[in-house]
Amino acid sequence: MKLSERLNAARQETRPDAGAAQTGAGTGKAAAANAEPVPVGTEDSAAASVFTPAQSGQEEPRKSPVQQPVDALAGLKQRAATALFERMGARFNDSTLTENELRSTARDELAQVIDAERVPLSPDERGRLIRDVADDVLGYGPLQRLLDDVEVTEIMVNRMDQIYVERKGKLVLTDSRFSSEAHLRKVIERIVSKVGRRIDESSPLVDARLEDGSRVNAIIPPLAVGGSSLTIRKFSRTPLTVRNLIDFGTLTPAMAELLNACVKAKLNIIVSGGTGTGKTTLLNVLSSFLPDTDRIVTIEDAVELQIQQEHVVRLESRPPNTEGKGEVTIRELLRNSLRMRPDRIVVGEVRGGESLDMLQAMNTGHDGSLSTVHSNSPRDAVARLETLVLMAGMDLPLRAIREQIASAVHLIIQISRLRDGTRRITHVTEVQGMEGDIVTLQDAFVFDYAAGVDEHGRFRGTPVPTGIRPRFIDRFEDMGIHVSASVFAGREPTGGR
Repeated sequence: MKLSERLNAARQETRPDAGAAQTGAGTGKAAAANAEPVPVGTEDSAAASVFTPAQSGQEEPRKSPVQQPVDALAGLKQRAATALFERMGARFNDSTLTENELRSTARDELAQVIDAERVPLSPDERGRLIRDVADDVLGYGPLQRLLDDVEVTEIMVNRMDQIYVERKGKLVLTDSRFSSEAHLRKVIERIVSKVGRRIDESSPLVDARLEDGSRVNAIIPPLAVGGSSLTIRKFSRTPLTVRNLIDFGTLTPAMAELLNACVKAKLNIIVSGGTGTGKTTLLNVLSSFLPDTDRIVTIEDAVELQIQQEHVVRLESRPPNTEGKGEVTIRELLRNSLRMRPDRIVVGEVRGGESLDMLQAMNTGHDGSLSTVHSNSPRDAVARLETLVLMAGMDLPLRAIREQIASAVHLIIQISRLRDGTRRITHVTEVQGMEGDIVTLQDAFVFDYAAGVDEHGRFRGTPVPTGIRPRFIDRFEDMGIHVSASVFAGREPTGGR
């Protein structure tokens, strides 16, 4: 017998009057009038105030084999949650308790609540019930287990009864469900309210983040026609290191040595890639190469970067309030950061006119800046930057924009998500300067697609050096930074894509 069915049976056994009460409700007005009044609070008041099916002459109403057990389980969860709130009281808002302490205390209280219900539960069912109620009260409902699963990298809620996740680069439909649209909305509001954002009919979409920096996007009706939608891009609880990326095959040891030298030599670096390719993760790894003595200012729409150094100032943009006022954009924060004496400026992503201010900062003494941009190749990244600069509203000639880009950006790192689900660096490209009206690029590393795939469909290839020595190696020598000659002692890739 299923848990929900046993719960329903136990509820009926503890309330012997339940079947009679349900039947008595179906008797006529005359039967109700003939019933003798019974003092409220007496032990047999419920039984004395109704007729049995035999007395009423009617058949006992049929019980739904599905609805009633579900209601019993939902009712038990609701009673447990209500009792938990009564027991915990002000401790939910106690700032002296950490998140782990609060959850541990709540679980202990829930265990006592479940014991008081006296329902037949196995140890596994009891633990699962306590976890579900704790997730609803303290966490994010059915999403909490997915957030705790280290193999899940992305969560996509299409509607309240359809939740997909990404595992190892592949999309999988889960059996997790929200109980209703209202339940999903409640979880969304809980997420966005913690970071000072709001979502309602007047502002039906929002970007937010979880406490660990995981990126959240939510959109609700009327924009989301099929019901509220929620997307969470999870961040690793322990920041990935360059060693992790080498083990994953994202980059090679030779490439890691070169990128380490580029960051320490204060080259301006742009990480380019499509959505979900791992640009922010790679930016985190690059930032780990920054010296501890540098003052770092990070600028983001929603704080995601996990900078490990101590001398860091983190800035976050702000959306407009309900009156349409109070907005603080990335561009304003970038301008303000120039007055904060930064050694390094790290912009989470440029997607508008702030790209012009970033290029100007790179060209006016703020070397060693890092940022990301959405594009599909290093050449596309240059074109994308041109377009973003034009969005600044300045009537600049295209050649002037390209000269700014060629002068400011030293290195473009292209990262891609391949069709086998893996994320690989496919190009490490030097920006060499201008030839006529064209920004010239030179690849130092490219991904070898011609190596083919293995029996599992995974690419065998790795990023390989082209054998061409970048011009910025001379800058390394001037700054006393040594790079092994073997880093560039490569071969041409065995073929093209």
